[in-house]
Order: sequence, then C-alpha cells, then structure tokens
Amino acid sequence: MGEIGKITGKRPPLGAHTSIAGGVFTAIRQGVEIEADVVQIFSKNQRQWLGKPYSEEELETYFKEREETGIHPVVIHDSYLINLASPKKDILEKSIQAFADELQRGITLKIPYVLTHPGSHLGEGESFGIKQIGESLKQCWEMAGDDNIMIILETTAGQGTNLGYTFEQIRDMIDSSGIEPHVGVCIDTCHIFAAGYDIRSKEAWEQTLDRFDEVIGLSKLKLFHLNDSRHELGSRKDRHARIGEGFIGKEGFETLLNNSRVNHLPMILEIPGGLEAYREDLILLRTFRNAIDKS
Repeated sequence: MGEIGKITGKRPPLGAHTSIAGGVFTAIRQGVEIEADVVQIFSKNQRQWLGKPYSEEELETYFKEREETGIHPVVIHDSYLINLASPKKDILEKSIQAFADELQRGITLKIPYVLTHPGSHLGEGESFGIKQIGESLKQCWEMAGDDNIMIILETTAGQGTNLGYTFEQIRDMIDSSGIEPHVGVCIDTCHIFAAGYDIRSKEAWEQTLDRFDEVIGLSKLKLFHLNDSRHELGSRKDRHARIGEGFIGKEGFETLLNNSRVNHLPMILEIPGGLEAYREDLILLRTFRNAIDKS
C-alpha cells in the first residue's frame, strides 16, 4: 500500500473535495460528515490569486482536527485562475507566483500533493504550451524550496486550448520540467474518458493503464478523481456526473476499485450535488471496496 493507504488503513482511501469556508479545518469536519477517509481542499479562495496567511489559531485547530478524526487532506487543488502555459506575460507571472504560494501552503498544512490543471496555450500551439508549462513548474518548485511537496498534473478533457488530454502531453510536460522526481499525475476519470480513453470495462481499464504505464509510468500515478461523464467517449467535454449516472457507468468504477495495480491510491469525488451526493456516492463506492475487503 502507498503512504496514504497506510495512514488510513483503507484500500483504496476514498474521499471528496470539501470546503474550507470558515477555516481550513472545516474541510476535515465536512470529511467526518460524509464519512470520508481523505479529502481534497482549496488552500484559499479559488477565485483569488493570493490569499491571506493562516492564523496560528486556525492552524492549531486544523492539526488538532486531523489528529482526532484521522482524516488527512491528501491534495490541494490550485486556484482556477492559474495558467502555467499562458502566453500573456502578466498572467504567467501571476500564475507562477500563485502556484508557488499554493506549494508553500501545502508545506505549511503538511499536505503531500498540490494539483494543477496543466494550462491552456490560448492559440499559441501545443508545443509552445507544453514547453511553457515545464519551465513554469521548475520555477514554482524552486520558489517553494521544499522536497516534502509534490506537484500533481491532472489529466484534462482537452476542451478548447487546454493541454494535458493525452498521456504523451503529460509526459512531455514532466520531461521538460527538469524536476521529474517531484511531479506526479492525477487521472480524472471523466476527463480521460472525454479525451478518448475507454474505461467502461475491465479490458478497457487494463488497456488504458497499460498505455499510461508505457508512456508515463505507473509509479508517477499518485491519485484519482472519480467522476462519471455527462458526455460520450471522446467528446472532449468536461462535464462531471455522479457515479453510475453517466456514460462511464458503474462497471467502470467497480473495476477500478478492484484493480490491484492502482487501488492503493487515494480516490477523490468531484461530483455535482454537494455533501449529500458525496455521502451517497461514497457509500456506493464502498460497496465496491467491501467486495475487495471480503475477498
């Protein structure tokens, strides 16, 4: 089992993206409410470039809640404003500063992963964007200056000029960064399905994971976002659905949770419907996981 699996004692550790409104510790309290093993958070208001520092009281409460509940935030999702591929100098500079700040917040909160959507080339071309992302990642990493944090690139659906919708693009971003040991990958199930990778059956999952291993390497895969898709395979549309209510279907998710190659990794819901939907879909996913536990 991976490090997070050891912490939670669950295989796989299941959770969701929870809110920090009212304080970063709120995310853990919501995790308790939905009976999560782990959670994903924003480190600050996701619609702002920079956020205010955490107070000593907020941090004290946060670490106390972690210890008492056993729920560990495993990943920070960065601000939606950040575009590490931007050809616009002012936006790129703001993005680099903001992402470096996200990394530093991860260090402060003792969260191992900080995740970003790789970025959009905005018409300048994919080669330009991939190279820009690599350079930006290196700069951000050097600004953060701590080996205890890992950057996670999330696979995308490929909508518009968004990059990261093929495993080859993700590989090239990592290779061009010069900080390969400090960059990992998150597979978003909705995104890769929309990008054209079939995951609806055991055979399809094996082919997709084989391809990921061949191009990037499974050792680089650190977590999953679990989302069904409102649109069909290869649609290039990023529209999440609840588990089993989209075009991927329940079999795709049950297969994933039973796959011993990857089912030690954290799996985070990002579905519509709020806390109640999270709670219900975690119950559903646990029926898949319980089949593993009893085997």
